Amino acid sequence: MEPVFKEYQQDQLYLLPPNLEELIPSNHLVRIVNDTVEKMDLKVLLDSYLGGGTSSYHPKMLLKVLIYGYVTKTYSSRRMSKAIRENINFMWLSGNNRPDFRTINNFRSSRLKDFIDTVFGSTLELLIEAKLVKIEDYFQDGTTLEADANKHSYVWKKNVERYKGKLQNRIEDLIKKIDEINEGEDKEYGERDLEEMGDESTITSEKIKQKVEEINRKLKEITDKTKAKQTESLSKKLNREYLPKLQKYENQQKILGNRNSYSRTDPDATFIRLKGNGFGNKELKPAYNIQIGTENQFIVGYSVHQNASDSVSMISHLEKLKGILGKILPSTGRKLPLNIIADAGYGSEENYQYLESERMEGYVKYNMFDLEKTKKYKENKFRTENLQYDNQKDEYICPANKVFRYIKTIKSKSATGYQSEKRLYQCENCDGCELRSLCHKSKDNRIIHQSQTLNNYRAKARSLLETDIGKQFSKKRSIEVESVFGDIKRNRSFERFNLRGTEKVNSELGLVSIAHNMIKVWRTKINEGLMKKLVVAN
Repeated sequence: MEPVFKEYQQDQLYLLPPNLEELIPSNHLVRIVNDTVEKMDLKVLLDSYLGGGTSSYHPKMLLKVLIYGYVTKTYSSRRMSKAIRENINFMWLSGNNRPDFRTINNFRSSRLKDFIDTVFGSTLELLIEAKLVKIEDYFQDGTTLEADANKHSYVWKKNVERYKGKLQNRIEDLIKKIDEINEGEDKEYGERDLEEMGDESTITSEKIKQKVEEINRKLKEITDKTKAKQTESLSKKLNREYLPKLQKYENQQKILGNRNSYSRTDPDATFIRLKGNGFGNKELKPAYNIQIGTENQFIVGYSVHQNASDSVSMISHLEKLKGILGKILPSTGRKLPLNIIADAGYGSEENYQYLESERMEGYVKYNMFDLEKTKKYKENKFRTENLQYDNQKDEYICPANKVFRYIKTIKSKSATGYQSEKRLYQCENCDGCELRSLCHKSKDNRIIHQSQTLNNYRAKARSLLETDIGKQFSKKRSIEVESVFGDIKRNRSFERFNLRGTEKVNSELGLVSIAHNMIKVWRTKINEGLMKKLVVAN
C-alpha cells in the first residue's frame, strides 16, 4: 500500500487573511502582558511626548514588546526587533508595527527610564486590586548583578589618591623652582606664591589655573630674558602637563565619592566580589547591588545601589518604595508595609531607628541573634553581653568581680552620615587577675563598648523574632526573596545588565520586576484553572 499524507501546499491562498489573535491560545502568557498594559495608567508617559513633527511609535506598543521580551528572556533590542518580524506573539503585540532595534533601545534607555517606577506602580496597583498582594508583610534582601562593563576597566580610590599626591608634590617642586628662578628679580613675589599655594592637600586645579595666569602676568615684568624663557617653559609644563592630570584625578575622585572603585566603562558601577567559576571562588567585577522586596513572591519594590553593603541600602530602598506606594495607597493612609522581614545584614541601629520612626514592625535579625542561642555563647561569661551590669552605679562586673567604670562617650558616623554613640567602660585593674587570659589579650586594662540605644533596638527585635509569627516569618524569609532571585538569575538567565548607568539599570530592573510579576500572575491563573478542573472531575 502507498503511504497517505496530509495535504501540504505552501502556496495555498486564503479567502480571508488569518487573524493573528486567533492563532494565540486563550491562556497564553502574552495575553497577560497585553491585558495588563492595557489596564495601566500611562498618562504620565503619554504626556511626555510633544505634539507635531513626525509620528512616533505608540509607547503602549513599545512597552508591551519590551515587557514580553523580558518575559521570554529576549533582552537584546536586536533580538526583539527580529522577533517582531518573525514571532507571531510579538507581531500581535506590535500590531504589525516594525520598530527597529534603535527605536526599541532608545525607548528603553532614554524615554522609559524616567517613568519605569510609575509603570511598575501601575502593575502593583493591579496586583492589589486582584488581591494577589496586600502590602502587609515585606521581605527584603539584596544580591549583586554584573554591570555591562569591562572587568579590567577599574579605577581604585587608593591609586587615585596616591597618584594625585605624587603629582601635587611635583607641582609644588615646580612652583618652588619658578620662584627660585625669579627670586633675584622679585623676592617678595616668590614668597607670596608659596604662601598662596599652601600645603599639597590644598593644591587644586583651580589654584593652578590662577597660578599660571599670575606667572604669565609676571613674565611681562621680568627683565632677564634667560629667566623669562625658563619661567615660560616651566609655566607651559605646569599648564599643559600637570594641570590636565590634576583635573583628571579630581574628576575621578568626584566620580568615586564614598566608593572605593568604579569602572571606566560604566562609572556608576562599583567593583564587587562576585561568584566566579562555580567552585566557590569569587572574582572582582563591576556590578550593582540590587535590593528587592517581595510578598507572596511577587516583587513589591526594587532599587539599585552602588554600595555592596545591604545595611546602608535599606533606608534608601524603603524611601523609594514609599514614593511608589504613596501614590497607590492613599485611602489606607499607609506609605509602607506593616511588617518588614530581613536577615542580619540589615540589623543596624540606623535601620532600626528608621523602622521605628515609620511605625513598621521590624522582624530584622542582628549579627548576634543566632549566636546568642548557642551553648558556647551562653557559657562564655566574659563576653560583653554576658557581663553583670549594675544599673544604679552604671558599672559592669566581670567574673573575677572586677569593676568596669564609665570613662567616656565616643561618637561615630556611618557611611550615610548617621551618628551613633557608644559608652566606654574600663576595668579598674586587670593586673594579677587569674582569669585575664580567658578575658582578653590586651596589655592594658580591658575596655568594653556599649550602645544602650542599639541594645534596646536589639531587645525589641529579639522579642518580635521569638514570637510565633516571628518564627513563621523567619522560615518564610528563606523561600521568599531568594526564590525570586533564583528565578531571575537562573530560570530567566538574567545575570548581567544590558544598559549602563544607575538610571538605565534601574529601568532594566523595573522591566525584570514587571516581567517576573506577570509570569507569576500567569502561573497563578493556570494553577487556579487546574484546581477548578480537579474539583469538577471529583
